[in-house]
Amino acid sequence: MTAPALVALAHGSRDPRSAATIKALVSEVKAMRPDLKVEAAFLELSKPSFQTVVDRLVRGGHDEIVVVPLLLTDAYHAKVDVPSAVAEAQARHEGLQVRATRILGLETQFLEVLDVRMREALRSARVRELDALVLAAAGSSDPLANQAVARLARVWGSRHRLPVTAAFASSSPPATGEAVRAFRAEGRRHIAVASLFLAPGFLPDRAAELAVEAGAIAVSEPLGAHPELARAVLARYAVGAVELVPV
Repeated sequence: MTAPALVALAHGSRDPRSAATIKALVSEVKAMRPDLKVEAAFLELSKPSFQTVVDRLVRGGHDEIVVVPLLLTDAYHAKVDVPSAVAEAQARHEGLQVRATRILGLETQFLEVLDVRMREALRSARVRELDALVLAAAGSSDPLANQAVARLARVWGSRHRLPVTAAFASSSPPATGEAVRAFRAEGRRHIAVASLFLAPGFLPDRAAELAVEAGAIAVSEPLGAHPELARAVLARYAVGAVELVPV
């Protein structure tokens, strides 16, 4: 019996670096599970679209698909866009079973990836110790999504025994520049900013720009195509594949 296909579904961006990073992450997933049919797809702005990938899988004989949303917070895209895309796919293909898993989310093991990216950013900073940390995320009009980022920031700060604050690139204060300036007003000078984004794009670029203008000594790159994220994708897939099995 053929295993369900895995579609890693990202939001999409006009920035070509974003799609390239998502496809690199999917390549990590494929390397870990070469026995699976694994595809990258996007809700908008990037190609291939989700419906294009579904059509191709159906033509290839797949009648079961597990969709893993590559989203870090449970906000509008997760609650509205993904379910709508799944419903449309099932309506267009009689007999097709599509199961969307829970989002990639904000797992504590992703802090290890944040630390890797931060060490990379600090190599040229020539600073022995940091005074404070800022965790920069996209931001959402959904307060629960922002609270999830703030909780992860507190965990990250406690690991490093440093004060930390969450900052957002859109929809919610504080912006990264404001967060850095607030720490500097307390007399802290060695402030680093971690990019809690999956891939490069306008928002992480803007967050980094504001942070540097405010005096941050380093801003890390987004999480990117790290094996830890690939393992999380496969963990979501495993649950979704089991849920497709008839009871």
